[in-house]
Amino acid sequence: MAKTNDLILKTMTVLIAFILFGFAVNLFLAGHNEPGGGFVGGLMTAAAIVLMYMAYGEKAVNKVLPVNYRTMIAIGLIIAIATGVGSFLFGQPFLSQTFDYFHFPVFGEVELATALLFDLGVYLTVIGVTMTIVLTISSDR
Repeated sequence: MAKTNDLILKTMTVLIAFILFGFAVNLFLAGHNEPGGGFVGGLMTAAAIVLMYMAYGEKAVNKVLPVNYRTMIAIGLIIAIATGVGSFLFGQPFLSQTFDYFHFPVFGEVELATALLFDLGVYLTVIGVTMTIVLTISSDR
């Protein structure tokens, strides 16, 4: 097996993955007020993880990110469904949302919405499904 010279790929992956993760968090948090949300944020996060797999290999990334993506799918679906059904507890229609403003010491006044919880479920589900598909296809020999 020939040794490859992938120093540039590995070095740039650190920077690019960091930027992708940051952009994914931005998209995720902006989702209930602006374009973005759990779906697009999940795709961006999955793209960063796929880039890490391409640069460092499966063994190295699994050591750093010991995540079972199929379990992540189930957790995301449970969160999304629980958010939708949770509105029934307050006598509201399915998937109704509400919001309020909270004060945090560093961030100041922050708006938090129940749509963010639904987006979290979608985010985790999209990452889990995307990574399961990509890893299943890549391991097919």
